[in-house]
Amino acid sequence: MRIAGKHAHRTPLRLTVAVAAAALTLGLGACSAPSDADSGSSGASGDADAPLVVAASPTPHGDILAHVKKELAADAGLKLEIKEFDDYVLPNTATQNGEVDANFFQHQPYLDDFNEQKGTDIVPVVNVEIEPLGLYSEKLKDVKDLRSGSTVALPDDATNEGRALKLLADNGVITLKKGVGSEATLGDVADAGGLEFKELEAAQIPTRLGDVDAAVINGNYAIGSGLKPAKDALALEEAENNPYANFLAVKRGNEDDPRIKKLAKLLTSDSVKEFIEKRFEGSVLPAFGPAGS
Repeated sequence: MRIAGKHAHRTPLRLTVAVAAAALTLGLGACSAPSDADSGSSGASGDADAPLVVAASPTPHGDILAHVKKELAADAGLKLEIKEFDDYVLPNTATQNGEVDANFFQHQPYLDDFNEQKGTDIVPVVNVEIEPLGLYSEKLKDVKDLRSGSTVALPDDATNEGRALKLLADNGVITLKKGVGSEATLGDVADAGGLEFKELEAAQIPTRLGDVDAAVINGNYAIGSGLKPAKDALALEEAENNPYANFLAVKRGNEDDPRIKKLAKLLTSDSVKEFIEKRFEGSVLPAFGPAGS
């Protein structure tokens, strides 16, 4: 996920909203062409021997799936194809309409909001990893350097914006209304500390980091842009008890597809756990215990 997160907006009272003037090259209607060389499949299939087509964000989801394909899939008798998308809408719509068999990019709060807003029927299968949300800056060295008048970019979708506001509140940057947490909107900010917020599509925020004083960036987009969350973030979500685990998901009714069951087992194997820990060095964390637990 980041996540990997979108475009099902609530309508909060805005504090200061700056809409990106440039066209959203990675927005609602845009996705990358499949980067996987196996692009011969035309979409989902109920055939147990057919390739399993999975939509994913490039990093870390596509990386993890690529590891499964290269190291594990053949021995498990699974033909795996990966289609990478650069936004948070098309993977779900492609899963819903049968263009792909499954997706891997999102967390439960985002999926709940998406299903409600879009009328889709996507369900989680198995948790795989967590990408802590982080606050980044090219201009500041410490979160305490944020001052009145500083500009902070936030993801513009409902779930990740609330998550971003909670991160800022947890680090003393802003104050939220009493009792409000990760479901917060800009209208729930009791004290913004004089900050100005710019709401941007999540995939665009890394490319706009130099235009603001700081930005809250989803883990997958941070990694994909060369940032190392564990090292570069001014503030980072805690991983323990984090409700934003990213999971393998399918259209309801496809949970028992034998190919899905094979992939779910592989994605929660010791091999994948070791790959995540080695490849991402703490910037992405396994969301499952030892294999078979």
